[in-house]
Amino acid sequence: MEYSIDEMKKEDWIQVGSIYKEGIETGNATFQTEIPTWEDWDKGHISKCRLVARQENKILGWIALSPVSSRCVYSGVAEVSIYIKEQYRGNRIGENLLSKLIECSETNGFWTLQSGIFVENHASLALHKKCGFRVIGIREKFGKSNRGGWRDIVFLERRSKVVGIDQRSN
Repeated sequence: MEYSIDEMKKEDWIQVGSIYKEGIETGNATFQTEIPTWEDWDKGHISKCRLVARQENKILGWIALSPVSSRCVYSGVAEVSIYIKEQYRGNRIGENLLSKLIECSETNGFWTLQSGIFVENHASLALHKKCGFRVIGIREKFGKSNRGGWRDIVFLERRSKVVGIDQRSN
């Protein structure tokens, strides 16, 4: 399967939002219950490192970073969101997007990437581990699902080997 990975554009939002909706509907991808507007999504995500897997004019998947804190000491720490269109899962698109995001994040000075993944989302857990994330622990009853009941998430992180301690002090 041929596709390119490039920068997400505002015009991609309709397809990106549709893929996000698929993830919401699985019940195992996010606590989010509705697709936000482009403006709300844009405000909540870092403007750098927003990527899509694109086959001609069709978006196959997307990945982006969110800040974990507004404090400057955490400026190099971000949370990963990744979603692949259902019909294209299992084609290494997620692995390629996450690998490209890691490269982009390091170019832009991020030293830690983190993810919180529902314990039942085995595919996403395997993907993150394959790309160098390690399990930090389980956050029990971290949030309440709109389907009822509390949900546990696996908390993972990936520390950069490129953006080292010496560079973090800059």
